[in-house]
Amino acid sequence: MDRRRWTIVIMPPEGGRTRELWLSRRRMRWLGGGVATAALVVLAAASLLITPWGTPGARMVAAENAELRRELAAADQRFLALEDTVSALAKREGEMRVLAGLSPAESTIEATGEELALTDDAPALNATLGGTVASGSGDRRRPFLGRLGWSARPSLDRLMERATALARGFDEVTDTLKLQSERVKALPSIMPTSGWLSSEFAKSRFHPILHENRPHNGIDLTAEIGTPIVAPAAGVVVYSGWDSGFGRTIEIDHGHGIRTRFAHCASLSVRRGQRVTRGQLIAAVGNSGLTTSPHLHYEIHVNGRPVDPLTFVLPDDATP
Repeated sequence: MDRRRWTIVIMPPEGGRTRELWLSRRRMRWLGGGVATAALVVLAAASLLITPWGTPGARMVAAENAELRRELAAADQRFLALEDTVSALAKREGEMRVLAGLSPAESTIEATGEELALTDDAPALNATLGGTVASGSGDRRRPFLGRLGWSARPSLDRLMERATALARGFDEVTDTLKLQSERVKALPSIMPTSGWLSSEFAKSRFHPILHENRPHNGIDLTAEIGTPIVAPAAGVVVYSGWDSGFGRTIEIDHGHGIRTRFAHCASLSVRRGQRVTRGQLIAAVGNSGLTTSPHLHYEIHVNGRPVDPLTFVLPDDATP
């Protein structure tokens, strides 16, 4: 058996007590092998972690980063185009609100050049991707690569909020314009027949047959028997038949609380429940009922109250 051994002498400074360690040859071999193994492990790890840029792996990473930069640049252009589109829609929505007579909505009032939230983390992302991005604040046209960083989502969320608000605004404008269009269609804005104005709207008028003062809730348009009578606005016929005193009579409900009445007709061309449009033939001038001559008695009622028909239409074709 090999009994040779190594002696290690430890001498402290300034004459302290000397110590000696004895290591056998076998233990020295074990110690040397351990040190060598540890050195190999360290070298292997270093070779994996430290990769020169000239290796195939480094070139692949560089190519992937370049492709990512190109994709982000394309995304940047699409994002800016989306911002411009939303701004243009906001301006158009504001114009339509004015057209519809609506006040501006606070939720849709946005400055055309409003800047979305930007990030100051661009340099860190740049370092990762090997790119260069300007970091000046307040530049709306800063590349999306820089604005993306780690806080692009709040900007996208804000853009989505604006788009949602605009959608609600357009719905409101559409509903308002539709309602206004329906109201315009319901207004009796044309004279129902040609002729001359022989009697105006009055709170009290001497009746030529009953010989007493009575309200005259409409106007009289004198014309030849058979002269066409047309609907002054779109609506639904709610009465078509004989009415005591008025003779052959038609009543039309135009919606929005507006009704019209046409009396003393010679003939009726529409029936109850029929929908009519402005200008459609509904009857002919006659002298049925209590009347002294052929004419059309024309009334307009708003929410159940008679109003002067001449407030709805200028009687250009009627001469007093």
